[in-house]
Amino acid sequence: MGEKTLTRMDLSEAVFREVGLSRNESADLVEVVLQLVSDALAVGETVKISSFGTFAVRDKTARVGRNPKTGDEVPISPRRVLTFRPSHLMKERVASGKKR
Repeated sequence: MGEKTLTRMDLSEAVFREVGLSRNESADLVEVVLQLVSDALAVGETVKISSFGTFAVRDKTARVGRNPKTGDEVPISPRRVLTFRPSHLMKERVASGKKR
């Protein structure tokens, strides 16, 4: 299994090759899309990308946890967490390990 990480630069390069926009326009397009997704999540909206998955924000309540080394109880404050649920198509693609 490869350990490569897909970066913003990789995404903008792919847009450049596939769509034919200039490199600057491709980079701007990727930035705008990522900013729209980020802004929507920041205000608590759900972002659903068909055939890919759903990003959502969950509010977690305060709870008591334990320090694994000492066993001492530690309060965990309430917080918001980002969750991702892949679509069935994405799950199948990942399981098969195949590109398009």
